[in-house]
Formats: sequence, structure tokens, C-alpha cells
Amino acid sequence: MTEIDEIKPQQSIELLKHLHILTRDGKINQDSRRKLKQVYHLYQFIEPILEEINLNKPSFSLVDHGAGKSYLGFILYDLFIKLTAGSVLGIERNIELVLASEQLAKTFKFERMKFIAANTDQSLKIVDGNVDIVTALHACDTATDDALHFGIERAADWIILIPCCQAEVAKLLRAHKSQSLKNPLAELWRHGIHTRELGSHVTNVLRCLLLESQGYQVTVTELVGWEHSMKNELIIAKKTNQIKGNAKARIEKILGEFNLLELKSKFLI
Repeated sequence: MTEIDEIKPQQSIELLKHLHILTRDGKINQDSRRKLKQVYHLYQFIEPILEEINLNKPSFSLVDHGAGKSYLGFILYDLFIKLTAGSVLGIERNIELVLASEQLAKTFKFERMKFIAANTDQSLKIVDGNVDIVTALHACDTATDDALHFGIERAADWIILIPCCQAEVAKLLRAHKSQSLKNPLAELWRHGIHTRELGSHVTNVLRCLLLESQGYQVTVTELVGWEHSMKNELIIAKKTNQIKGNAKARIEKILGEFNLLELKSKFLI
């Protein structure tokens, strides 16, 4: 199989070159192959959602929060959204990345792609009303939570997250380790590597419960095989307005059990 065979037929080769997924002569290295594989796998999950939204609301809006270099936004636009009346808004704190994305959108005449440099609070003031879908691809550290809170605040019909770098919970687990060691369960995070792994897992469990407490139906699945990425969890949340009644109680119980009560304002809203 050649590099070109791995690329979807409707995908712009020039766009992939500008995104540095392909080299100038159209070659692909192993790191880029993994990145492209992840995005294409994610597209398989998102495409039917986009089709459903487009059927019901042709002028739909997709917000890519913590967009970084906007790989996901550009590829979604190129593969699907440019053929619709939908739009993409990339939100990213780094102004240099925003300016680079704006220039790339101009280069390819992706007129319904916009970008803003903003944090969560700023973006909520800038973006009025509801949005249809919020995505976050490997938005680092608390940026995944920023995307999640933005989606909830803007009553997004769909929130799709590939979480990354859940350092905040692990940091608190380490800080309170001496208190927690009285509990036999603290053996789960006594060693450093277990602290990171458990911190990641607990973070994503709390995120799912938060979504359920706000009227979302949540599905958690594997994105690609572990040989391609260790950051492999995919959280898909659909707004149903059916609130899971015990979700908040479960969040509070988990926060108490793991000495994470400092995070109540983040996960109990």
C-alpha cells in the first residue's frame, strides 16, 4: 500500500502537505501516519453525526475547542463540511497558532472556517447561543475540561472528546497521598506510574459523570489500537436532556474517596 492509498480520495493532498502530515514530495513518515490514522478513525465516528446534524440543520456549527494546529477542523472541513452550509470555529489560546490557521484557511478558500484566540471564559462571551457540535482532539491538560464546559454552557447537541494529559487529578493524588494511605485503596496510586494512570482514568470517569449530570447520553470507546496511541479514549456525548439522577452524588462520592474535593467546582456544576 502506498502513502496515497492510505489517504481518502476526497482529501486534498496539498492540505495534508500544509498540515505537515505529508512531506512536500507527498511522503508520509511513521509519526504522521499515526496522526492521520487517528484523525481518520475519529472521522468514522463523526461522519454519521455530521450527516444527521446536516440533515436537520444545514447551517450547523462545529466548534473545535483547544484546536492547536487545527488538524481535526481542517480535515473535517475538507472531507465533509465544505460540501455543506456548515461552519467550523477553532478556539485556541495560542495567538500564533490562530494566525497560522487563519492563513491556511485563506490559502484553501475555506471561507466558513474561523479562528479566535481565547480561553474558555473569553470564548463563552464571544460565542453567543447554542452550538451543534463541540470537539477536542488531545487538548492538553485542563483544555479538555475547557472544551467540555464550553459545550455544556452552549448546550451543544454533541460533545466529542479525545482526552489528553490529565495532570490535574494526578497532581492532587500525589499531594494528598499521605492522608490517603490510611485507605487500602490508596495502593492503587502509591507508585508514580500508577498515580498517572489512575489520575487519567479517574479524570475521564468524572468527565463522563459530569456530562450525564447535565443531560447527556455518554458512550466511551477505543479510538484506535493501542499500538498507534496511548491517548486512545474517545468520549461521545449526545444531548438528550435526560439527567442521570445519581450522577452528581457519584461525583461527590468519588471526589471524597480520592481526596479530590478541590475539584468540586469543576465537576459539580
